[in-house]
Amino acid sequence: MAFINKLNKMTETTFGIIVGNRDVFPDHLAKEGKTQIIEVMNEMGYEYVLLSEDNTSFGVIETYQDAKNCAKLFKMNKDKIDGILVVLPNFGDEKGIVNTLKLANLNVPILIQASSDDIEKMDRKNRRDAFCGKISVCNVLYQSGIPFSLTRMHTCPINSEIFKDDIRKFEKVCKIVKKLRRARFGQIGTRPNAFETVRYSEKILEFNGITIEPIDLSEIFGEINRLSDNDPKVKEKIEFIKGYTPTSNFPVDGLLKLAKLAVIIEKWIIEKELDGFAFQCWPSIQDNFGIVPCAVMSMFSEGLVPAACEVDIAGLIGMYILQLASETPSAILDWNNNYGEDPNKMVLFHCSNLPKSFFKETKMTIHPIISDLKGEKITFGAIQGRIKTKPCTLLRIETDDIFGEIKAFLAEGTYTDDPLNTFGGYGVITVPNLQEALKTLCIEGFAHHVAATLNQVAEIVYEALVNYLGWNVIHHKK
Repeated sequence: MAFINKLNKMTETTFGIIVGNRDVFPDHLAKEGKTQIIEVMNEMGYEYVLLSEDNTSFGVIETYQDAKNCAKLFKMNKDKIDGILVVLPNFGDEKGIVNTLKLANLNVPILIQASSDDIEKMDRKNRRDAFCGKISVCNVLYQSGIPFSLTRMHTCPINSEIFKDDIRKFEKVCKIVKKLRRARFGQIGTRPNAFETVRYSEKILEFNGITIEPIDLSEIFGEINRLSDNDPKVKEKIEFIKGYTPTSNFPVDGLLKLAKLAVIIEKWIIEKELDGFAFQCWPSIQDNFGIVPCAVMSMFSEGLVPAACEVDIAGLIGMYILQLASETPSAILDWNNNYGEDPNKMVLFHCSNLPKSFFKETKMTIHPIISDLKGEKITFGAIQGRIKTKPCTLLRIETDDIFGEIKAFLAEGTYTDDPLNTFGGYGVITVPNLQEALKTLCIEGFAHHVAATLNQVAEIVYEALVNYLGWNVIHHKK
């Protein structure tokens, strides 16, 4: 059984489609282009909203009346449309396209495609000139203050693999924008007193569409106390935890407490319709309940409901963004150690609640750090192991109260196989020009936590956060 994965299942994406045309260019190219984009949408499994031939000539956009018809259709499907594809099989009419976008006013991402000319078909009947038309469309969009995205190549065939790959990336940009504009995150408890680094502005987040639902740890403990040891949901979670990752020993009391905690958090997430949560993972839960919650948080993150430790809401948002961009679990780690004398390598570490898919091999243990202070009896439930050797993306989000904005640090790197004998959830990572990245983190006031995914998705994240959400993103490059 999936661990709450059904709650956060990636939903189907629907695109609004505008096929451009222009009176002095070959009409048959526009008609063929419409047929091709429908075939591509069907092949890739996307839903789409597109004018029929009953609405305009060939169902494409050219005149102001065409724009009005298309905008009306888009408005009728406003709740469905996640992004708009503008397809230019010929030069296209920039006014018709931009008027459609203005009148529809959907405020969703827009991808501009232009079809390539065939050098063997440059006669009057077959020459497209979409190369030029794309520049014209983008110019008028710029004049109108409408943000847009571009394909990797300036022109490409509609049915090409290049364009299909652009659509897949654009889909993830659309998901990030849509989800963040109405995201809901939970905060369980208050931040550890020693960690002022994870402070954040709830007001700035709310202004940007991100809602925080707090709950006190005492309320969680109270719900757990009222939950029977023999409740079927508790028994189900016990079996899930046993099968989640190996351990040398499952203390009966610790296992029961982890299961009850999982049941109560899951119930709360469902009731509040949350996209993820941050947890006060020390020291109250050890002192007052007798476990560490790392394993439970790992299971939620593995099930695509990201869980951040130490009540790091900003870190949680970074995890959520990377999850949307990669469609895989994300984790939160510390920028933690140098790796010998290599200036471009470092150790990323947490103690740890990483999702199990991050690890080469993993085991559930007592907490390697807190047990030194609190003892083994009340610190069972940590997840330990080495992170897989894979490319990765790192993202740190902050709410900057001084400037009243959300800002981010974004970088890509690669986990290596360099030898390291340590504890927790850990890996050696190489980042080009790492020393400059670390200087930026310090000078710009970023926290010591960073969200990570085992995928390189920085381009997608940057496009969504900067182009459509207007966040201040520092993109560290080579």
